[in-house]
This record gives sequence, C-alpha cells and structure tokens, in this order.
Amino acid sequence: MPSYIGIDLGTTFSAVATLDDTGRPVIVHNSDGENITPSCVLVEGAQMSVGEDARRQWAITPGSVGARFKRDMGTDARYTVGGGALSPTDLSAAVLKKLKIDTERAIGSIAEAVVTIPANFSNEAREATLQAAKDAGLNVKFIINEPTAAALYYAFKGGKDLQGIYAVYDFGGGTFDVSIIRVSGQEIEVLASHGVSKLGGDDFDGALQKLVAEKFKTQTGQNLNLNDYPKNNAEEDKKSLSKRERVSTRVAQQIVQIERQEFDSAISRFIAQAEMLCESALDEAQVSPSGLAGVLLVGGSTRVPAIRASVARVFGMEPTSTVNVDEVVALGAALYAAYKSDRAHLSTTQKAAVSAIKFSEITNFCFGTIVSRYDENRAKRITANTVLIRKNEPIPCAVTESFYTVSDGQDSVRCVVTQSVAPESDPRFVKTIWEGDLSLPPGRPANQEIRVTFGFDANNVMMCKFEDVATQKEVAVDLRPDAQDGQTTNINKFLVD
Repeated sequence: MPSYIGIDLGTTFSAVATLDDTGRPVIVHNSDGENITPSCVLVEGAQMSVGEDARRQWAITPGSVGARFKRDMGTDARYTVGGGALSPTDLSAAVLKKLKIDTERAIGSIAEAVVTIPANFSNEAREATLQAAKDAGLNVKFIINEPTAAALYYAFKGGKDLQGIYAVYDFGGGTFDVSIIRVSGQEIEVLASHGVSKLGGDDFDGALQKLVAEKFKTQTGQNLNLNDYPKNNAEEDKKSLSKRERVSTRVAQQIVQIERQEFDSAISRFIAQAEMLCESALDEAQVSPSGLAGVLLVGGSTRVPAIRASVARVFGMEPTSTVNVDEVVALGAALYAAYKSDRAHLSTTQKAAVSAIKFSEITNFCFGTIVSRYDENRAKRITANTVLIRKNEPIPCAVTESFYTVSDGQDSVRCVVTQSVAPESDPRFVKTIWEGDLSLPPGRPANQEIRVTFGFDANNVMMCKFEDVATQKEVAVDLRPDAQDGQTTNINKFLVD
C-alpha cells in the first residue's frame, strides 16, 4: 500500500518519517542507514549527489557543493555550483529527490508527502518549496509550519497528558521560530508565532570561525584562510562545546583552544535576538511566562547550553526535550500527512492514531493593499496601506472589503498586495509581493465600487481578487504554483462578463 510521508526539509539536515503499521510515526532511514541526511548538493559535471559525501566535499571544494540555501528560498539568489548557477529551489529539489528515492527503496511507493517550512517563511518561499517538491517528483498537496508539526508530535506522544499553553522554541540550522500554542490532548491551536528566516546554527558556525580566526592571528600574527577552518569543522567543534567546557582544534598546523565561555560570548547577539522574538510572541498571545504549561524544544541548535539557559531565563522554566530534536518535525509532518490523507488508504490502527488530531494554524504576516484615502487632519488625499488580513488570523480564512474609484473617467485601478510583520499604514514600511492593473470602462463617474478579497488556504498560501462590481471584471492573483504546470502564476484569470 502506498505510504504517506512527512519531510523536514532542513537548512543543514533533512529527515523523512511515516506511520508504521501500528500507527506510530517513525523515521525512515536513508541509503546510508542514517536518520538524517545532510542538505548538501554536490555537482560534478552533469551528475548531482546529495548527502554525507557532499557535506564532506563542501569543506574541501566549496565551489562544487550547494549548502545552506534554504534561507534564500523564494528569492532571486543563485548559487554557483560546479560551474553552473542554481537557484535555492533547484538545490532543494535535488535534496527532496534524494529523500524520495531513499524512501521508496526503504518502504515502497509514496502516495503523498507533506513538506515542512519555517513559520516565518514568506509567501514566495512557500511557493518555492512547493515548486521544489513538484520538481522532485513528489505529490505534495499540503505544507505545514515546522513548529506546528513539532507540537503535533509532542501532543501525539504525550496524549492526554499534554494540556495547556506551551511555547514551541524551534532553533534549527538556519531559521528560528517561536510559537505559542494551546494544547488539549491532540488538539492544537496556534495563538502567536514569531521568527526570522536567517538565524540559526549556521550563524553560530560563522561566529566560531571568526573567533578561531581571531585567536589564530593572536597566536601567529597571520590572517587565517577560512578554507583551513571551514564551516564543517566549526560545526563539529560547536557540537563538542555543547558537551565540554573547552575544545582544541588544529588549524593550519596550529593548535587553537576554544573555551565554551568564549563561544557563548561570540553568539550572544544571536541569542538576544531570539529572546526578543520570544517576548514578542508572548505579548501577541497575551500570555505571561507563568501562564505556560511548558516549553518544547525543536532543532539541533537547542543542544547548545547557552540556548537552553536562555530559554530557561526567558520563560522561567526548564524546557522539555523528550524526543530527538532533529527528528521531531519530520515525525509531526508524518502525522499531518496521515491526518490529511484519504483515510481509505490507512490501516485500522493508523486511522485510530490520527482520528483524535485537530489543530488550527494562523497567518504569520499582515497582508493589505495600497489605497488613496482622504486624510481629514491634512485636508488632502494620501496614499496609505490598508490591512485586510492581520497577523495571527486563524486559517483558512477570507476577508472582503470594498473601496471606490477616486475620479471621474478613471480608466484603471492599480492592484497591490502588501506584506508586513505588523499593521502598517505607511507604504514605506510594507513589502509589495504582487501588483497589477484592473482596467475600467471609460466615462464613468467617481465612487465606483471595487471589491477586494484576500484569502488563505490550508497551506498558508495567499489568494487575492480585485473586482469591479459594476462590470464584474476582475483580476485574480493566486500566489502559489499552478496546479497544472507548476509555474508560479501571478494572474490566473482575467475575466470580462
């Protein structure tokens, strides 16, 4: 019987999970027999390889390997790998294809996959992830935010014992998220979420590289070539410092000793940034640390002692980490995949395992449009951003508002979709994620109704429509890969009735 799988597409490592015959989510081993696969892509001529060999080669010939590209998903970034230019979507597709092949070898055919993404991912990054999955040959109908997937597994594992409001603290290799959730058994409601797409263990590795370079120069008087201390080496020393107070590393024939206290100081600004995001999430959820039932850890960077100390300091309690923090997201995604599946394809025990699952997601940004409105204080018209969907709105959702043309004879309307981390009226402080024009018939008076509808589907992907009510002419924008050809479709339909 084809399987439903969950995929944690991580910055540094990725993992796959599925439900076993007893309805328990389990990790699927890769071709090396490992639970996690390095998210590294080695390009040699026309050949691509993904995994541990690529990760090792990254330290030797970084120009032949694409790594740490998840942070740039949804952007125009290009990675020069093996003499060619590849996008983050191309590289992610290569990783997902490797995971697909290994999974099929291990458990057979795949019916559907759910891929996880950081809660703070932009609409463009979500689209890019869906596109990468399609390019890899995976049937992906749903994506899920990483903190929600992790919470789903914690709730499933804890059963009825998990009750109350929790913080999910997700510090991975490249991204950071913190979510405040309400849990009742296996029912999960996301109350608030904050995060940043470029904050993670990769920054810790870079800080350690800089620290070692400074100590090397103090000892030798020479500048360190970072090829002599690549990020792979820094990552291994970081892991050692999580277990020991000091490590000694050989760099360009020189022994450099690093104290954990020095490393903690080097990463303190990153930890401070995470702490501020935690405080913001608590404020948005209107929850005090004392109102939390617990803090759930996710992501490999939470093994760093300074991180755990920070969590205890911010939330006033020791965090909970009862499962492998590198695997919990994939395990939760496997549960979600089964939850969203055609239950007819599940065994009786698998159906029973997911029957109690319920949860609600929220939007992670504010979305609005640019309008012209009369400002009474200034006695003139101004251009302003109007928020239609606020951050932390439960999804799926849809909001419709009416606006009106400004002048007689107006022959078009500029349609704009904006995104911001907080409600903003000043257009300078929002990001335009799409814009286009709606043409209008000539010769009409002002004050013609333009109806604007914004909506979110279950994948937290944006859909918008701008309609001239009198003529029913509309521009509809669907900001996600088209179901037919996989291409990002900005204008799906332009109707004239």
